[in-house]
Amino acid sequence: MPSSDKNRKNRVTRGRHYEQKAALFYEQQGFEIIEKNWRTAHKEIDLIVQKDSLLVFVEVKSSTSKKFGHPAERVDRAKIKNLTEAARQFLIDNKIENCDLRFDVVTFSGDRLEHYPNAFESE
Repeated sequence: MPSSDKNRKNRVTRGRHYEQKAALFYEQQGFEIIEKNWRTAHKEIDLIVQKDSLLVFVEVKSSTSKKFGHPAERVDRAKIKNLTEAARQFLIDNKIENCDLRFDVVTFSGDRLEHYPNAFESE
């Protein structure tokens, strides 16, 4: 296997590991996991969770070093646009109306979880 394929596989495996940890965090807060890695076209939402009438779209980011800054800094305008478009499509596909919506970011630096509720407004 070429090293670039191996690096990508390791990144995907590590990403899924942190998404599982984030899902556990939300379950411990009383949320139900609605979807993991929900896709539409070329966009993906890492987690969709719900508690009562609150539906939360979650982006999970991790970093093994500070070389490229804090993981939350990688949630840029383009990522926010993609996430909000994907969330809009999820609502349409599932005919969801009249609920409270929120966009969260969960980051891991090493194994330290940081939770940013209502991290951004939809675009």
